[in-house]
Formats: sequence, C-alpha cells, structure tokens
Amino acid sequence: MRLTERIARCGKSVGDAIKRLAFLLALAPVAAFAQYPSKPVRLVVPFPPAGATDIVSRELARHLSERLKQQVIVDNRPGAGGALGSDIVAKSPPDGYTIQMATSSTHAIGPLLNPKTPYDPRTDFTPIAHVANSPNVLLVAPNVPAASVKELVELLKRSPGRYNYGSSGNGTIVHLTSELFKAMTGTYVVHIPYRGTALVIPDMLSGQIHLLFDNIASALPHLKDGKLRALGVTSRERSPLLPDVPPVAQAVPGFESVTWFGVFGPKGLPPDVVQRLNGEINAVLKSPEFVERLRTLGYEPAGGSPQDFAALVARETDKWAKLIRERKITVE
Repeated sequence: MRLTERIARCGKSVGDAIKRLAFLLALAPVAAFAQYPSKPVRLVVPFPPAGATDIVSRELARHLSERLKQQVIVDNRPGAGGALGSDIVAKSPPDGYTIQMATSSTHAIGPLLNPKTPYDPRTDFTPIAHVANSPNVLLVAPNVPAASVKELVELLKRSPGRYNYGSSGNGTIVHLTSELFKAMTGTYVVHIPYRGTALVIPDMLSGQIHLLFDNIASALPHLKDGKLRALGVTSRERSPLLPDVPPVAQAVPGFESVTWFGVFGPKGLPPDVVQRLNGEINAVLKSPEFVERLRTLGYEPAGGSPQDFAALVARETDKWAKLIRERKITVE
C-alpha cells in the first residue's frame, strides 16, 4: 500500500473517531437529564413554617416525591419578606435540584417596592409551573350599612374619608388590593396598617375598622358566626368556599386580586428539566386529593405551561407597578 493511501485511511479513521466522540458527548447531557432526578430535590420556601406558602409547598412536595421517585425536601428560608430564600435559589446551580415556591410577593410586589432586592425576578429565574391562586374576600364590619359591593361604593362616595380599612401592613397584597379597589371605584378610604390581618379582626368586630380584604379561609369562622359580612371575593369567579358570595368584579368590572403561587428554578434551567417538572406538577394539580386539600385551605389549583406562568407574572407585575406608581405606595 502506498504511503499516501495509508495516510488517507489513517486520516479517515481519526475523523470517524472524532465524529463518534462528538456524537457521544452530545448525547451525554440528554442521557443525564433523561434520568432526572437522580437525587433528592430541594424546594425552597422563603417564608416560615405553617404559613400559607409553606402549607401549599408541603402538599405539593409530598405528591411530587411520589411522582418523581425522589424525595422533594421543603427547605424554609424566611427573611426579608421572602427575598432571602428567593436569592438563594437565584444563585443556585441550574441543575433542577434547587427550586422555589414563589408568590406574587417575592416575584412581583416585593421587588417593585424594594429597589435593594438582591435579585431580578424577570431575569434571574426560570418559570416552571403556576400552582395555585388564593383570592381574598371583602369583609365589612357590623356597623357598615351596605349589603352589597354596589351599596358599599355608593356609601363610600357619599362619605369620603369617613370610613377606613385595615391591612396586614404597608406594601402587602392586602394593602395593594384595597388601594386597587379605591382606584377603580374612585373612593377615598383611610388606611390603617397592622402587623397582620388577624390583628384587624377584633377591631372590626368592635366597629373601629370598617373594611378588610382578608384570606377566605381565615375569614370563614367569623362569617359563619355572623359577626362579619362578606360582600365579594377578589377572584373573577365565585369561590367554592363561599359559593353565595359574588365576585367584586360584578360591581367593579375588571377588578381582580389574587395571591399566586408558583414554582421557579434558577435562570438557565435545562428545557428537559423544566418540561419534566412542569408535567409532573400539572399531573399533581389534577389529583382529586390535592385539589380538595387546596380548596379546604382557600386556594384554587392553577396549572398550564411555563410560558403561561411567565405571562401571568408579567401581567401581574405590570398591574401592580402601575398602581404603586400612581398611588405612590411605599413600605414605610
């Protein structure tokens, strides 16, 4: 065999070997993510145990563990209004083993009100799945002479500044929901901030506080004993927990305010991992047991694609940004 032929054959063999190696290297990440997860997954909850976000997260983690065949461990990292835990996830490796249960507070309202938030919710995370929504209910004290939202709006317009509303603090979803109601109805109601809605209830029962947008589940005992009245829910549809209470939007077209809960990962999360987690979470959201548990807590299951979830977060952020700017809302 001539030298030139040997060189040609040798070159071809080396070229073929390089191509095979490149092919195998290309398959390696696919094979790795096809086996995802191969170890426990950490679900960071940026709020304390036993709170609303924690309860939803633990229910989801239990069902996800069964479906993923790997333990999903809830890791509570409270602090800075949810910013501490969120920042941990934002700075975690994008491998799918650290994810977060986020809320409208951590990924929409909080960063809008605090320019020192250490992460950018728009660019530092990968949306995975919209888990649930939690609407509030508009409560009125016994001394408020209104039997419907329409009557309440008329009453407030006749007496600007005479009535007040309680909230769980400046910059909270309860505060913003109340300001959204004022903006959309053209009414003036005085804001009285508290450290939590549970502290507002006694003053409502005595007639010192007139209005409150409260979580449906926590409001139910006071509604059942007839001490407070519910005029409307803040979701577009009626709540299964309060089927006789109409949406506020029937009297105030376009009004809606819910706390959303959803799962994010760090930016750069591989599409295969996102698809796997999204599919399993959506499957959990169709479980009758999980749905029933959510509804007893006052939540409505959501679901949908990562793109749907990203679009929701963008709409919510734009809505609250506009309100905060126009009403000059601060956390101080």
